[in-house]
Amino acid sequence: MKIGLVTPYVYPVPGGVNEHVRFLYENLRLRGHDVRIITSSHGLQRSSEGDVIRIGKGFSVPTNGSVGTITVSPRYVSQVERVLEQERFDLLHFHEPFVPFLSLIVLRQSTSVNIATFHAYAGFSPAMELGSKTLPSYARKLHGRIAVSAAARHFVDRFFPGDYKVIPNGVDVGRFQRAVPIARWKDGTPNILFVGRLEDRKGLPHLLKAFRLIRKGGLEARLLIVGSGPQEREDRRYVLTRGLQNVEFLGRVSDSEKAQLFKTADVFVSPATGRESFGIVLLEAMAAGAPIVCSDIHGYKGVVQRGRQAILVPPHDAKALAAGITELLEDPAMRARLGASGQARAEQFSWENVTAKVEAYYGFVIRRLAAQGQLPPGFSAEVPIAAHGATAED
Repeated sequence: MKIGLVTPYVYPVPGGVNEHVRFLYENLRLRGHDVRIITSSHGLQRSSEGDVIRIGKGFSVPTNGSVGTITVSPRYVSQVERVLEQERFDLLHFHEPFVPFLSLIVLRQSTSVNIATFHAYAGFSPAMELGSKTLPSYARKLHGRIAVSAAARHFVDRFFPGDYKVIPNGVDVGRFQRAVPIARWKDGTPNILFVGRLEDRKGLPHLLKAFRLIRKGGLEARLLIVGSGPQEREDRRYVLTRGLQNVEFLGRVSDSEKAQLFKTADVFVSPATGRESFGIVLLEAMAAGAPIVCSDIHGYKGVVQRGRQAILVPPHDAKALAAGITELLEDPAMRARLGASGQARAEQFSWENVTAKVEAYYGFVIRRLAAQGQLPPGFSAEVPIAAHGATAED
């Protein structure tokens, strides 16, 4: 099929949705499909480069305790019409379809089969509340809906009720399995690793407080912090004013170095406070074989299993976090057991497996439309044949 993957975030700027789009693009091509990525530009990127089609400009805005993007263009409608006429997609796959404005305009102009993946999870959302009142006509143009977790499905279904297929995010298992530890930090001092944007919802201040308790308890350890963000100055000030030793702020790192850091970690910690739909960093840690201590929040429960790959602790609770980390650092056998279990579970989330599920869902939606005589005029590929015994629940 000819497939367009539509992301409202400026591709390939790092982020969970764009990472998802990248691996879906690569693996759909490996499965024989002709795939393009439709996105916007941010700065000096060319309007088109290979299979990446850029329409409009993206601007960063605060959203859901993080930073999101809105895309604008004074000629959106004519630009989108021209791209859709040139490319003639059989299927358009929208990621966060209701983020303004690129996805909305492509969806409105689409004559293809339209599938959407919903990635977000939050509490009350004024933007989604407004969208539920102003975007029903756009929602009706979606022929199939995917959510990356039960938490994401629960969130979006409150505003746009419908049938959602849960297909999780994936992980590049091989990259993390092949990585080698960083020698200078394998010196006998246990390594605690944090990876995430330095913002309130990722919970680093709670980990810093927990690390202080661990050091006060006499346990020697090192804290490696990967990421940057608006809270970095405050986090550094906490370390400085408390005289915390063995804390390393590493900033942003390359994908290969990040994989090495997961391999270097004796314990990976994710103290997120909430509003996480999935937890890709947990998958990455598991693929590398790192045992995990993480917050007991809704979005993480579909990824790790309590006591099998991770110790789960209440969010916002530095004492519980410190206790969980200490328990793992003092029990090498438990670390090995959780790490091995994590590696085995990560295989279920390989991009090969996730893409196969997405492709199967495409086929299910297309066959359903064909059976109802409702295939849109832009679909010209052959209707996929169902695998023997396959159902919508597969």
